[in-house]
Amino acid sequence: MRSENKSGRSLVRARAALVAGALGLLLAVGGCGASGDSSGSGAKADVEAGPREGFTDEGGAAASAAPEGQSDDKAAGKKAAPKAGGTHVIRKATLSVEVKSVPKAVAAARGVAEGAGGMVASENTERLDDTYETSHLVLRVPQERFQEVLRELAGSGKLLSRTSNAKDVTDQVVDVESRISTQRASVARVRELMDQAEKISDVVALEGELSSRQSDLESLLAQQASLKDRTSLATITLDLTPPDAPGDDGEKNDDPGFLDALGGGWDAFMTMLRWIAVAFGAAFPFLLTAALAVLVWRVLRKRKAARRPAPAVAAAPAGKDDASAS
Repeated sequence: MRSENKSGRSLVRARAALVAGALGLLLAVGGCGASGDSSGSGAKADVEAGPREGFTDEGGAAASAAPEGQSDDKAAGKKAAPKAGGTHVIRKATLSVEVKSVPKAVAAARGVAEGAGGMVASENTERLDDTYETSHLVLRVPQERFQEVLRELAGSGKLLSRTSNAKDVTDQVVDVESRISTQRASVARVRELMDQAEKISDVVALEGELSSRQSDLESLLAQQASLKDRTSLATITLDLTPPDAPGDDGEKNDDPGFLDALGGGWDAFMTMLRWIAVAFGAAFPFLLTAALAVLVWRVLRKRKAARRPAPAVAAAPAGKDDASAS
C-alpha cells in the first residue's frame, strides 16, 4: 500500500513539473515576442519622428525645424489667403468757409486740388443778388494728400464748420477680389463644358448659364472699380460763402417792419387784381354770348309786336245816337 501511494505521489509531482515547465516555456516565448514588438515599434517611431525633427537638404546639410505655425499649416495642407496690399479706407470731409471773394476762393480751391493730383468733381455757384454769391464744390484728391489739402482749404478764410470721417473697407475689397477670382474660374469651366457639349439642348442650357455667370462677374467688377475709385481718391465737399451775405442774420429777417408790411399788402392787392382779371377773362365769352342772346330776343319781340293789327272800335246803336242828337 505504501509503495502504491509513493508511486501515485511521484506521478502527480511529475505531471505538475511538466505543466510548470510548459507554462514557463510559453511565458518565455511571449516575453520574447513582446520585446521584439516593442523594439520594432520603437524603431518605427524613431523613423517617423526623424523627419519631424529636421530634414536634410539637397546638399546634405541638416536644416532646422520650421516654425510651429508654419508646420501646422503644412500639416493641415492649407494655404494662406491672399491679402490685399495695405489698408483700404474711404475718407470724406465737409468744409464751410467764409471768404472775402468767392470767385477767387473757387479758383484757389481748384488750384489746390489739381496741384495735389486731384480734380474738381462738381461745382455749383449761385448768385444771391448783384453783390453776393455762394459756391458749392466737390473735390477728389489722393488719399496721401488728404490732410494737406484740408489744411490749405480751411486756411483760405474763416472756417465755419468742418466734419471728417473714414471707413475701413479692406475686408470688403478682399471679399470682392476673392469672389471675382471664383467667378472667373466658374465662367472658364462653363466655357470648357460648352466646347465639349454635343447636343443642341446642352449648348443652349450652357449658354444661359454662361450669360448669368458673366453678368454676375461684370457686377463684381463694377463693385471693384467703385471701391478702387473711392479708396484711391478722398472726397472733400467745400461750401464758400461771403461775409454778411443775405440771410446770415436770422433776427433781421424774422422782424418785418412797416415797409415790409406795406410791400406785402401791395403784393396781395395786385395778386387779387390779377385773379379778378383772370376770372373776368375766363367769363367774358359767356357774358358776351348771353348779351347777344338778350339783344336778339328784344329785337325779335319788338318786330313781332309791330306786326300785330290794331283792335277795331265797336259801332254805337242808332237809337242811342238819335237820342243823344236830340
